[in-house]
Amino acid sequence: MQTLSQLQSGELAGIQRLALSENLTSFPVEILSLADSLEILDLSNNQLTSLPPELAQLKQLKIIFASNNQFETLPEVLGQCPNLEMVGFKSNQINQVPASALPPKLRWLILTDNRIEVLPDTLGERPRLQKLALAGNLLTKLPATMAQATNLELVRISANRLAECPDQLLGLPKLAWLAFAGNPFSQSDISIEPVPHVSSSSFTLRQVLGQGASGVISKAIWNNEQASFPAEVAVKVFKGEVTSDGYPADELQVCLKVGNHPNLVQSLAQVNEQGYLALIMNLIPARFNNLGLPPCFKSCTRDTFPASFTLSIDQIAKIVVQMDAVFTHLHQNQVCHGDLYAHNTLFDDAANIIFGDFGAATMYHMLSQKQQAQIKQIEQRALAHFIDDLLSICAIDDQHSEQFSVLKQRVSN
Repeated sequence: MQTLSQLQSGELAGIQRLALSENLTSFPVEILSLADSLEILDLSNNQLTSLPPELAQLKQLKIIFASNNQFETLPEVLGQCPNLEMVGFKSNQINQVPASALPPKLRWLILTDNRIEVLPDTLGERPRLQKLALAGNLLTKLPATMAQATNLELVRISANRLAECPDQLLGLPKLAWLAFAGNPFSQSDISIEPVPHVSSSSFTLRQVLGQGASGVISKAIWNNEQASFPAEVAVKVFKGEVTSDGYPADELQVCLKVGNHPNLVQSLAQVNEQGYLALIMNLIPARFNNLGLPPCFKSCTRDTFPASFTLSIDQIAKIVVQMDAVFTHLHQNQVCHGDLYAHNTLFDDAANIIFGDFGAATMYHMLSQKQQAQIKQIEQRALAHFIDDLLSICAIDDQHSEQFSVLKQRVSN
């Protein structure tokens, strides 16, 4: 994070990345002095309502973030930025998205948690679009032109007002990660056998174990002995009313619908109080670590891994067998995970896995048979990418093995 005074003094000349958060109400014109170098501009957490036409002078700009501001309209000048690929305007008050506001090289669009009712047809006319986050808006339909977005790989449309399943998405050839819970068309009328309810005062949170878009997971102990539960548990406390993946209540319900599986975290109980929603789960043994890291700006939709991290082909094969079993279990229960990634998978030295993070998961039993088959096919692509990503870190000596060839062939199919 830099400061406005640094920018005004000329200290930041030539930088490629600039982040300013100083309760700004107007765009600092000094940013234009970075036109020859600036590639990433982060103006999140300010009070901005507009961007000037001169923003188009930033010819090298590839990424702009302006989340948590006061925009009501997605600025049209964005469409005039020749190299802009990633646009992030999460948690504003946007209710207008002009057709001309979408840059020609758009690859990644984040408009989560706004007030958008209608999107322009031009959204489907951006051939490089790969990632689209629209959860938490007021959308009643998507443009028919989305059927042309043949490079689109990840879509978040949960927590909107879509009355019908957007069939124009289901046939896209590269779509692999789709979240659509919390819409009228995806409402469920089935009865889910609940886990016991407990009060938030019945346990004490200890150290944080991890956190994601939908909540924070902490280790916890019971304040009084609970014969029905382990002495130590994990508690996921959900954040707010809407996340980048959708409504926390939908995540809780789908976790309960999925039930138990050896490679999933077991749900034990829930807290459902005013302003406090939580899921109590089995504590994952300390020997488990993250299998992968989330995508970066460059990889967009594909996982990343620590430098020099490798797996043997035997480890990869064992992991794939377990993930196949998880996939089968989920879809037998008519649940699409929506976020099938290595970074949502834990593993130990023996290549045992535990799969989690159901923030983007969706029940799909209410859809037609054709739509259900398409949903499953979409997630099969995610599974293929999961395998391909693991093969990319396979130990060099194992890359000529028969197992490697078999898995590689599976990915190519």
